[in-house]
Amino acid sequence: MRRRVLLLSAYQSDSHAWWVRWLQQAFPAIDWRLLTLPGRHFKWRIRGNPLSWLDQIESACEDIDQVVATSMVDLATLRGLCPPLGQIPTVYYFHENQFAYPIGPGQRHTIEPRIVQLYGALAADYLLFNSDWNRRSFLDGVDGLLGRMPDAVPAGVAARLGRHAAVLPVPIAERAWPVAEHRDPRLIVWNHRWEYDKAPEVFARALDRLGERGYDFRLALLGPRAPKIPAVLQALEERWSARIVANGCLARADYDAILHRAGIAVSTAIHEFQGLGMLEAASAGAAPLVPDALVYPEQYPPAYRYPAGDVDALAARLGQWLGDPPPAPDVSAWSEVALRPSWARPLGGDGG
Repeated sequence: MRRRVLLLSAYQSDSHAWWVRWLQQAFPAIDWRLLTLPGRHFKWRIRGNPLSWLDQIESACEDIDQVVATSMVDLATLRGLCPPLGQIPTVYYFHENQFAYPIGPGQRHTIEPRIVQLYGALAADYLLFNSDWNRRSFLDGVDGLLGRMPDAVPAGVAARLGRHAAVLPVPIAERAWPVAEHRDPRLIVWNHRWEYDKAPEVFARALDRLGERGYDFRLALLGPRAPKIPAVLQALEERWSARIVANGCLARADYDAILHRAGIAVSTAIHEFQGLGMLEAASAGAAPLVPDALVYPEQYPPAYRYPAGDVDALAARLGQWLGDPPPAPDVSAWSEVALRPSWARPLGGDGG
């Protein structure tokens, strides 16, 4: 009889959607039952998903062997509203955690999203994180939050959670990359969202330094963006229009072709719990240049890292690499082939 798994994804953004599709494709012997919600309206979504699923959750968990829920799911409330759900072994998967998520302009930290994830972790049977940075920052964040609790504080909550927590990344897609006969060692790729948490202004200032020093380079400005062009992107487009070889969200084949052609891929992120885009770029052969912070020390040797937020250090390293970037590091440990056996274990041994 097929193993039946209910997968709850309450904020189905791009990387979450890829992960859901991959699980279904990698483990076809499982009878997957899905409840998902679009990745928008964050504040409502993280607190309101039990209401959104109120009329579906009871029937969805009938005859289920296991639940896999993302950390955007308000699992504690959902289990309270649907008591049968509380009897089913549950894995709580952290693509991110709200304790280490930077706030943007005009925003302020609120306790609600962090409490949702803390209660969800306490309600789950197993916790999985896509990186050790994610795991550590969550457990440290729990300690910090409870350290500010005025009284009646339970002891050792983070340690209790840590005892059933493990690291299991989202795999990067397997592709048969051909030998790069026409790699452009002066092509720099940016393949991140054009939002505050990726610090695109640091990237823009580093390019200005390169231009002032007379370096020759080309740009592929990729990644999602808002309908209104961000000011930093508009300035880049105006200043470097003659050097831009690709601009915008491309079809998958065209995107892959750019990664396979590029010499360097750059991150300036102030928030990165796994960094699938940079892992994909490295797997395609582009040399990753990343901050010495967040998840990146787990993934790349020191030669590929620069002091986080240091424009001059980033520009200097780019100047050294342009024309002759180092070989991309081995990121095969994050491949589907490498990670499928590790994913099979929490899904019932062989994943079926």
